[in-house]
Amino acid sequence: MRTAWTVRDSKGRVLPHFIAASWLEVARMVVPTRYDAFRLQVSSSYREMFNRDLEAVLAREAWQIVPIRSRSKLERKLN
Repeated sequence: MRTAWTVRDSKGRVLPHFIAASWLEVARMVVPTRYDAFRLQVSSSYREMFNRDLEAVLAREAWQIVPIRSRSKLERKLN
């Protein structure tokens, strides 16, 4: 089993249109402004702007970014 990431709403429901392989990918989907993945890795001031925008969206929507377990491709083929 691999771990994927998604968004959970205030009622505990998983929002399937926000599923990705990493926390950062999900966070970039949540924020309405497009943020460059490379700049997020290398620039602390850019990361701070991103974190502020992300926190605002998560607080406004009452969402959390959470890990989920995803079945491997092999397991999916067997079922």
